[in-house]
Amino acid sequence: MIRTTAVPRPVRIGTALLGVAGIVTLAGCAGGTTSDAAAPAPVETTAAPAATSAPSESAATGSAATSGTYADGTYEATGQYATPESVETVDVTLTLAGDTITDVTVTGDPQAAESRRYQSEFIGGIAGEVVGKKLDEISVSKVAGSSLTSGGFNNAVETIKTEAKA
Repeated sequence: MIRTTAVPRPVRIGTALLGVAGIVTLAGCAGGTTSDAAAPAPVETTAAPAATSAPSESAATGSAATSGTYADGTYEATGQYATPESVETVDVTLTLAGDTITDVTVTGDPQAAESRRYQSEFIGGIAGEVVGKKLDEISVSKVAGSSLTSGGFNNAVETIKTEAKA
C-alpha cells in the first residue's frame, strides 16, 4: 500500500530522537555495568567539602607503604541523575579515615513519587555497601532495587575523590 500523506520530516526526526533518548535512559537501568563507556553522558555535579581536615600527625608519620591517597575528613557532594520523569539529586556525605569510608549519609529531594520510593530504599541500604571499604574500590550499581539513584551517588563520589586528594 502506498501512502499518499507523508509524515512531516520534523515529526520523524523528533520521534527518532525520542527513541534514542529512551534507549539511553534504559541503558542506565542495566544492572552490573560499571564501565563509563556504556553509561549515559555524565551529569554535571556540584560539590563543597563540608569539613575537611589535613591528615593527622599520627597518620602522616605512618609507614610509607600505607600512606593514604586521600586526606582524612568529612566531604560532601551532590550528584544528579536522570529518571524517565525528572532529574533527581542526592546529597552524599562521606567520612574518610586512611582511605577507608567510615561513615556515609545520603539525603535526597525526590521530585517524583517513584523517585521517593527508590531513594528511600537506596538510602536504607547504602551504608552496608560502602562502609568499611576503600574509597577507590567502591562503584555502586544497584542498591535495594534502586539502580538509577546509584548513578547520582557515583557522580558525587567522583567529586569527593577529587576534593579529598591528599
